[in-house]
Amino acid sequence: METTTERRRRATVKDVALEAGVSRGTVSRVLNGQPYVSDEAREAIEAAIAKVGFVPNRAARSLVVQSSQAIGLIVHEPHSLFVEDPNIASILLGANAALSEEDYQLSFLIADTSRDVERLARYLSGGLIDGVIIVSARVGDPITRAVRDLGLPAAFVGHPRDIGDAPYVAIDNRGAAREITRRLADTGRTRIGMIAAALDRDSGADRLAGFVDALGADFDPQRVESVPLYSVADGREGMRRLLERMPDIDGVFASSDAVAAGALEALREAGRRVPEDVGIVGFDDSSWALRCDPPLSTIHQPAGELGRAAAKAVLAQLRGERIEAPIMLDCPVVWRESA
Repeated sequence: METTTERRRRATVKDVALEAGVSRGTVSRVLNGQPYVSDEAREAIEAAIAKVGFVPNRAARSLVVQSSQAIGLIVHEPHSLFVEDPNIASILLGANAALSEEDYQLSFLIADTSRDVERLARYLSGGLIDGVIIVSARVGDPITRAVRDLGLPAAFVGHPRDIGDAPYVAIDNRGAAREITRRLADTGRTRIGMIAAALDRDSGADRLAGFVDALGADFDPQRVESVPLYSVADGREGMRRLLERMPDIDGVFASSDAVAAGALEALREAGRRVPEDVGIVGFDDSSWALRCDPPLSTIHQPAGELGRAAAKAVLAQLRGERIEAPIMLDCPVVWRESA
């Protein structure tokens, strides 16, 4: 009878070599993709691997070929947003799809606290991943510095201003915010405010800049309420403060759909009807946009394609290719009943 120890013993290169009738060196050359192995020997080794149930040790292989076949996706956001923000999941799935096509593994890494950042910097220096995709980086981000110091192939989702010539994938946040604010004004709204989230990163700052562009001489800084995160809670609180300061407001640009969802709650609490009394627009065209009542007018952000394009940019660098220009994706207005 087979013992527990025998059942659990992991098949080794030696087992494959004995089964295939070749040397361990020949097996290693096949596993590491090296030449000078006959087709007959290669076929015998592949059959032996299947028969004995051999699984290559990725960590050991990486020491030989200097490749882990893994790409890290680093998201510098609080843990709370991972449940609330569907864009993060879409970026992750898009990146994973592109990496799977090239037989790479995605490693999902979260940077919430300063301790997380220190831990990730140590992890990145260990050779366990070949490159990184970075989401939600801020100017002066320590993760950006660590990646640059290590010389890791990297691509950013978004465009922090201090990444030099590093490849990035983005949308025109400023232009899109300008367009949807003008569209809101075209409905006859004359006292339009904004709940401006995440001004410490390029997306939030650019959306505020687009709002200012759209209003021109009519821009009033008193109608802008700044909040820290693209979250429902921040949207709710931001809308409450905006109504206290500007009770006659008749239009709102919320800098994300989640922020807009929170703003809608605050408007209902205040007895304001949407869109009859206040028109509201969001940004992202996420699941929040259709979950709201009425459904949100918004900007379509192709989050899945952003993740896919960023992953392809990292893989291109690993092949020795240079990314000469930023990758910009379309982000059209999607007009619905909220305005």
